[in-house]
Amino acid sequence: MKYERFEDLPVWKNAIDLAVRVYILTKNSFFNQPGDLREQLRRASLSVSNNIAEGFERGTTAELLAFLYISRGSCGETRSMLIFSERFAEAAHLKPEISNLNSLAESCSRQIRAWADSLQNSDIKGQRHLNEGTRSRYEGNKSREAFEKKLEETLRKARPQDYPDEQ
Repeated sequence: MKYERFEDLPVWKNAIDLAVRVYILTKNSFFNQPGDLREQLRRASLSVSNNIAEGFERGTTAELLAFLYISRGSCGETRSMLIFSERFAEAAHLKPEISNLNSLAESCSRQIRAWADSLQNSDIKGQRHLNEGTRSRYEGNKSREAFEKKLEETLRKARPQDYPDEQ
């Protein structure tokens, strides 16, 4: 499936949900302690969706990949702070919600990694590089591959004896 807007990406939707839920969690008085835990946790969780969005809008696969890795790093930072918060005895009443948020952050991280892995193996450099010539070559290659696949299927049906492994 091709996504035209970052707002339609399932991973971005999960990441924004993570940030909203972290903001709600950190309204709890436990996070009113001296120090920067609340603000750092909020910034890290919001950074996950923001970096997905920024990378998506950049226009090149290389830039998207860079921002996905930053986003994944923010997932790790969020999880680390959630684990830190979960270990405080004063936060015992928050442990179920913290655990759920940690699972969501881990899920976002896995989704981002899978997306990044698929982009690593892509021959598409990104929208910014798709001028009329490269777009035409790309579409031509896709048409050629579809034609070759259809031709192969037709040959298999017409001459099954030439494909003994499939009988």
